Amino acid sequence: MKNNRLHKQLKINSGTENLANVRKFVKDTALECGFGEDDIEQIILAVDEACTNIIKHAYGFSPDGIIDIDVKFKDDKFTIAITDEGKGFDPKQIPIPDVQEFYKQKKVGGLGIYLMRKLMDEVNYSIENKNKNRVTLVKYLKNA
Repeated sequence: MKNNRLHKQLKINSGTENLANVRKFVKDTALECGFGEDDIEQIILAVDEACTNIIKHAYGFSPDGIIDIDVKFKDDKFTIAITDEGKGFDPKQIPIPDVQEFYKQKKVGGLGIYLMRKLMDEVNYSIENKNKNRVTLVKYLKNA
């Protein structure tokens, strides 16, 4: 049964060993909100990409950083806000990749932002209080 209103939070250290906990948290929460398997897989992949980017780029693989994940569901809108205090970046500076070229060159990495934008209905970046980076991922529950 679908939950029409929900708010859950998870706080982890910036170690890749914590990504499994994030995936489980996101999966369980999306299931509770009534999402189907395909949507849940897309949400998990987008959140995993966002957290991996934070661990890799914002915190430079330091396990001492904090990642806050805030999930809200209201009016069929599933919003995941992921916040860190690591090194920031401007997503507008990341070029749209030529996926066929990536495939031809057998490149690994570099498609995270592209994937997030393809998998989710909305992706927004912001800086809060001058030192917190936030990526907000939104997926709408269809056929609600």
